[in-house]
Amino acid sequence: MLEQDRIIKINIEEEMKSSYIDYSMSVIVSRALPDVRDGFKPVHRRILYGMMELGNTSDKPYKKSARIVGEVLGKYHPHGDSSVYLAMVRMAQEWAMRYPLVDGQGNFGSVDGDSPAAMRYTEARLNKLGEEMMQDLYKETVDFDPNFDNTLVEPKVMPTRIPNLLVNGASGIAVGMATNMPPHNLSEVIEACVAYLNNKQITVEELMEYVKAPDFPTGGFIYGISGVRESYLTGRGRVIMRAKAEIESGQNHDKIVITEIPYNVNKAELIKNIADLVNEKKIEGISNANDESDRDGMRIVIDIKRDANASVVLNKLYKMTALQTSFGVNNVALVNGRPKTLNLYDLISNFVEHRHDVVIRRTQFDLKKAKERAHILEGLIIASDNIDEVIRIIRAAKTPNDAIANLISRFELSEIQARAIVEMRLRQLTGLLQDQLHAEYAEVMKQIAYFEEILSNDEICRQVIKDELIEVKNKYGDIRRSEIVYSSEEFNPEDFYSDDEMIITISHLGYIKRTPLTEFRAQNRGGVGSKGSETRDEDFVEHIYPATMHNTMMFFTQKGKCYWLKVYEIPEGSKNSKGRAIQNLLNIDSDDAVNAYLRVKDLSDQDYINNHYVLFCTKNGVIKKTLLEQYSRPRQNGVNAITIREDDRVIEVRMTNGDNEIIIANKNGRAIRFNENTVRVMGRTATGVRGMSLDEDGEDEVVGMICIKDSEAESIMVVSEQGYGKRSDIEDYRKTNRGGKGVKTMNITEKTGKLVTIKSVTDDNDLMIINKSGITIRLKVADVRIMGRATQGVRLINLEKRNDQIGSVCKVTSENEDLLEEEVETANNAIESSAEEFNEHQEK
Repeated sequence: MLEQDRIIKINIEEEMKSSYIDYSMSVIVSRALPDVRDGFKPVHRRILYGMMELGNTSDKPYKKSARIVGEVLGKYHPHGDSSVYLAMVRMAQEWAMRYPLVDGQGNFGSVDGDSPAAMRYTEARLNKLGEEMMQDLYKETVDFDPNFDNTLVEPKVMPTRIPNLLVNGASGIAVGMATNMPPHNLSEVIEACVAYLNNKQITVEELMEYVKAPDFPTGGFIYGISGVRESYLTGRGRVIMRAKAEIESGQNHDKIVITEIPYNVNKAELIKNIADLVNEKKIEGISNANDESDRDGMRIVIDIKRDANASVVLNKLYKMTALQTSFGVNNVALVNGRPKTLNLYDLISNFVEHRHDVVIRRTQFDLKKAKERAHILEGLIIASDNIDEVIRIIRAAKTPNDAIANLISRFELSEIQARAIVEMRLRQLTGLLQDQLHAEYAEVMKQIAYFEEILSNDEICRQVIKDELIEVKNKYGDIRRSEIVYSSEEFNPEDFYSDDEMIITISHLGYIKRTPLTEFRAQNRGGVGSKGSETRDEDFVEHIYPATMHNTMMFFTQKGKCYWLKVYEIPEGSKNSKGRAIQNLLNIDSDDAVNAYLRVKDLSDQDYINNHYVLFCTKNGVIKKTLLEQYSRPRQNGVNAITIREDDRVIEVRMTNGDNEIIIANKNGRAIRFNENTVRVMGRTATGVRGMSLDEDGEDEVVGMICIKDSEAESIMVVSEQGYGKRSDIEDYRKTNRGGKGVKTMNITEKTGKLVTIKSVTDDNDLMIINKSGITIRLKVADVRIMGRATQGVRLINLEKRNDQIGSVCKVTSENEDLLEEEVETANNAIESSAEEFNEHQEK
């Protein structure tokens, strides 16, 4: 034959395609994916079967691992020895398998990632659970296939009594697909199997009442249930795992003690990772991390610095290390030799139906054996009843075959019965053993009737399966190790900040910062620092808010938008720092500006947000009242807080309790007083209603709105363009309905100029007056006497420049070179009273 005739020409593309498909199917079916029935890949099945064939059971001495590996390699698994040994090692590791199937002796590795000792040093044997996997294996319950060289046979699947795929999980990477299944609690899974046996139409939700979540061998917390639910419903999901950690308070400092870590996390690498984060200053507040684990259990101790908050440090560890990690569930297994993604119902139903097949086949085997035994017993009973004649026939026969033939013809026996009689021992001729024959025959007939009932009645068959499962649960079931935390999977940003007391300062030019209250408390009277906040020459602190880190600041712009910042999101600054521009913290339009602020305690407290209102006032005299609840869902880019007309803008925003007195003043020197009850509650995007009627000169506008909360302590301060101002009693302003023109609040003349502002003040306040030329003057409110409503007032400031006017007036807290202790104490008292008010709302 010529050389070219021996070469078969093929299309390389087709060859690559078919070869790769053959290879991938081999990996999928014969290597990487478990069978849905017993939860085993071929290597695990072969290891257990090889140990059983060796007689390496739990009641026998350990055998060298090398002996077991050699048996499996030589007879069933022609691959590398490490693949067999490492698979066997994993089946013996308590931190890897929820229910180990192999009992190992020697160094089988550790949770720190240490490798096991070589197979020549370690020993192993099956444990009780491993034997349960092969219970009834030799009763024709499963099919056997020839091994790789056709000299032996091996089981295609184990006749397991344990729902191993759910109980121990599985992981593997095939070609184009992978599986990753978490372990579960045996007791819970068996209860779910029993529930399925009671009702085949049971739903996944109903099964989840029994199988609540995975149960990992290393314990820890399952943090949140939504990912678990998704994995049970669809076969895919994400289970969040958290370490079990406690904060121990000591005399000098706190400790975080970790006693359980997430599944598949390497303890040594975890501690190294924590140390690296501390060295790189990514986590502050940790002074030391030690592994104090011993034979009694795991114990990782993290020492917290004296000035650090242990809860905040722990939450940062959860965020940045493997103390919190996720398990990506992907329930792919072989069903009838084909890979399939399975939900919880599929996994349980496939196992139970496999058990049904096993019980049916075992019963058929037992029935066949019982009938064979009954057949022989019938012959032996005939022989014992006619023993003298049987003996004579046997003695008269020349050969055993003649004796068998003669017995068959005399008593109409079968050959099997006759042979059993011929081979019968003389001791069976005693009277006692003859009685035992009759008793055994009666017992065998009962067994035959029972087996036939199982085969004919499916209800009884399922009861047998149920009883065997409950027996396994009673023998091997245990309590759950992984605790379930029914809460959100996402980190709450507030977890990273302790709820410390802060002072928020906002300057006139829009610079904001937060400063710990302790920084003020530490300062003695007349301490260093000329002012409470260092600002630009023309700037000053306009607003001071006592707050805690978990409070929320709301910002309102003149175009009617609302923005939110948590207090911890406001940049921290020292007592003397300037702060950050608000424009740089919020997504505000370039032609817009913040001109009103509110501090709220808790936007999630339904009672609080449904009993407080946000009151708006615009330049054109429009007023609007909306429930705070409408502004309780923060958005990154803000929301429209009020619909503003083109020629209008927001000038004041106040938070009220629904029963406050409102005073609005206009540029022409009039003010109107009314109760806020006259303003109906509107939606968030509403325009509002008329609060005050303006003059029709085309120049009139509202200059301010005040909200009266303490009419006895507060008075009305108005200031005009030319530097005149006056204080009046609130009671000088009669109550009217909203929408009117109001009454005279200041006698406006050419000398005084138009009204600039209206403020509610006390003797403890100061006024900061800013001229249009940039000059800032501060004066005490107490120096301005209270006078009649319709008077012209007194000169507050001498305007040196002829064309100069007052630009704006701000009410600030009295200062005496710096923020004195009394004022900080006042701020602190405000925080405490706010906390009390908040607690009262929660109690209601």
